[in-house]
Amino acid sequence: MTGQYVWELHEADETQVAAVGGKGAHLGALSRIDGIGVPDGFCVTTDAFRRVMAEEPSLGERLDRLARSGPDDREAIRALSAEIRTIIEDIIVPDDIATAVTGALARLGEQAACAVRSSATAEDLPTASFAGQQDTYLNVVGARSVLRHVSRCWASLFTERAVTYRRRNGIDDRTVHMAVVVQRMVFPHAAGILFTADPVSGNRKVATVDAGFGLGEALVSGLVNPDVFTVRNGEIVARTIAAKERAIDALPAGGTREVTVDAQRQRQPALTDAQAVRLVELGRRIEGHFGRPQDIEWCLADGDFQIVQSRPITTLFPLPEADDDENRIYVSVGHQQMMTDTMKPLGYSMWQLTAMAPMQEAGGRLFVDVTRRLASPTSRAGLLDLMGKGDPLVRDALETVLDRDDFVLPLPDPAPGAPAPAGPPPGAAPAPAEPDPAIVAELIDRSRQSVAALERDIRTQSGPALFDFLRKAFEEHKRVLGDPLSMRAIMAGMEATWWLNDNLQEWLGEKNAADTLTLSAPDNITSEMGLALLDVADVIRPYPQVVAFLEDAEDAQDAGFLDALSRLTGGTEARDAVRAYLDRYGMRCAGEIDITRPRWSESPLTLVPAILDNVRNFGPGAAGRRFEEGRQKARQKEQDVLSRLRALPDGEQKAAATKRMIDQVRAFIGYREYPKYGIISRYFVYKQALLAEAERLVRAQVLAEKEDAFYLTFPEFHEAVRSQRVDDGLIGRRKEAFRSYQALTPPRVLTSDGEALSGSYRRDDAPAGALVGLPVSAGAVEGRARVILDMAEADLEAGDILVTTFTDPSWSPLFVGIAGLVTEVGGLMTHGAVIAREYGLPAVVGVERATRLIRDGQRIRVHGTDGYVELLGD
Repeated sequence: MTGQYVWELHEADETQVAAVGGKGAHLGALSRIDGIGVPDGFCVTTDAFRRVMAEEPSLGERLDRLARSGPDDREAIRALSAEIRTIIEDIIVPDDIATAVTGALARLGEQAACAVRSSATAEDLPTASFAGQQDTYLNVVGARSVLRHVSRCWASLFTERAVTYRRRNGIDDRTVHMAVVVQRMVFPHAAGILFTADPVSGNRKVATVDAGFGLGEALVSGLVNPDVFTVRNGEIVARTIAAKERAIDALPAGGTREVTVDAQRQRQPALTDAQAVRLVELGRRIEGHFGRPQDIEWCLADGDFQIVQSRPITTLFPLPEADDDENRIYVSVGHQQMMTDTMKPLGYSMWQLTAMAPMQEAGGRLFVDVTRRLASPTSRAGLLDLMGKGDPLVRDALETVLDRDDFVLPLPDPAPGAPAPAGPPPGAAPAPAEPDPAIVAELIDRSRQSVAALERDIRTQSGPALFDFLRKAFEEHKRVLGDPLSMRAIMAGMEATWWLNDNLQEWLGEKNAADTLTLSAPDNITSEMGLALLDVADVIRPYPQVVAFLEDAEDAQDAGFLDALSRLTGGTEARDAVRAYLDRYGMRCAGEIDITRPRWSESPLTLVPAILDNVRNFGPGAAGRRFEEGRQKARQKEQDVLSRLRALPDGEQKAAATKRMIDQVRAFIGYREYPKYGIISRYFVYKQALLAEAERLVRAQVLAEKEDAFYLTFPEFHEAVRSQRVDDGLIGRRKEAFRSYQALTPPRVLTSDGEALSGSYRRDDAPAGALVGLPVSAGAVEGRARVILDMAEADLEAGDILVTTFTDPSWSPLFVGIAGLVTEVGGLMTHGAVIAREYGLPAVVGVERATRLIRDGQRIRVHGTDGYVELLGD
């Protein structure tokens, strides 16, 4: 190396971010790629920055104050960051550092024009690009000026936008250090940005080139609209040539200036087609080196391309791993399960091992490969029909891909007499079950016995033997889940719902008639869970001390929370009521398909806001009254429908068929929720056993804390228990990846090209300005919107409308106190929709960006019959 404080650029590579920052590391790596031109230069290392910071005592106190300021305290961040920048810029660069810099500069030429560029250690990372957060200075001439601008780059680590960006990404200011890259200045004919993947659609096979005249700052600053070239498979497939009226050029004595482009040149392309294609070829080479799509800044001078920066595109949704280059189409599991949050590795690997279909992970979410089913005309129709009934947006996204004739090559249907594929074809309806409630009771009893056996048998298992036991338990798990009788019962309820809605709309003009006919249907474990929390509130309501304790419980700890209740008047009764509730439902939680999420039994404080809402908003006996009111409404609706049908031609026949379907839907629709309850009951048993193993690894100093096991897949966890070893850096890398995935929105449909599709409703029947979604529970209601992203932060009043991202069964306790529901994710038969119908709540789901477009406290009108939401004002 050249020295402690200065490295030549070619001495660095991407493993040395700590010494030369993200930009320096990437530029060093770029300079080593065959055929890639990078302007010559050197790096002032982070050691120089750390020394300067350490030798100025006033900085420590201000950094402490900055760390104590709240993330939303913009005034404090603005004032403190300005003070820190001023102090750093006024520091005289120590002599030995200045000597090292001027010596390196002499190798470039003492009067050489240079670009002086910030290179922070939290910059150009795979998980956060930090683009534009620190400063760059162009055409800097002379040693004194270069040193002054090195100090400015150091200070730019504390611009308000850089500090704020770090807060949002969970990065401590003291852990980030600044290097500075100094490069020979390039005076380009044209410059711009190359994305080796389409940054909007995510398509990895499409590259886009933005180009303008002069220095690239004109494009980055938004001074001009660029020419845009779209390149696929080595060919220009689209181009837009802009009127480039302005440019930024370098001044002879240093610095830059904005200039007017000659009128006859403004409409000329900044690059030829051949140059754009050649640039993309260079980009593919760079992408191949770094192993992921890149955002590349380039210059064209004297006919040669120079690369001045390359960073990962951090906004792209990752792709599932594949063993070949075949085109593939993946459907999101999270959108079907009402849980689109990021899952930790143990969570997604456990779901993969216990699911009925093969699933692949990408971005901390799970996807199912449906390519083969879409390739066959027969199975394609069934799959599209099933997806469309659940979530029309998924169907639309799939059809968008299928409309491209060359993406999925059709497979011939099986020849007559050929063996049928394993399992029922997607969308095929099994033979309807008779509407006999005894079937449901038998299935529930089977599930309970299976869970009880698991609880009994797992108690004696530990160490590697536990994992062998669990592998066998997963097979029993799938056997129960795939029980043909259970599948027939579920389909009987769903088919009856579809039959009633289709036929009653045709015969009577009624939309979604099944919504009322299924009110207070029996055996719905999820709706019972919401009503049971009303009973808990009945126990607590008479005791003011207990209510006051719960109101102040925000700062309490989950451990010992219930025991503390027993010291209050009425506290023993309250504690026993909550414990009884947790005994039946404590395995549930938000995002419950991820086994790593804290269960209510582990975090009972999560339920306190819902309990208090019930105490305030309801009187004694509300649960029984609600259920009976629903049952009576359903009975009245049945009588009304049958009476009107009998007045029609063939009315007796239609009424008889409808009565059979009403009996069928009420016998079976509640069971739709039970299999998920069984799954989550088993998951809690698995989790308790696995946490015991994690605690043993902590005691053996294999893990730092038991929750670190959540960042291992199930096989990795097994190996850690067997070998008593874990890769030192693996947990840290997984945590970093998890944080980065949390910033990504998973698509409903993802292709192997990387294209992320969310689908469209393609409707024009909603009022102007309304938010369109899927109608899943009939009726209309107007009220105050409460935008709630975490159930534990709920604060609801009677008549409020819940607006959230998704609702899995754990949200059901909130449903008893609201007047309507709006979600971003959902389908006709997903949990939120089923429970909304059960409680008679008007609901619209699948409303894109609802939590951002609807303000908390805003009045809205939910049209649950027609599927849209009107925004009414404050």
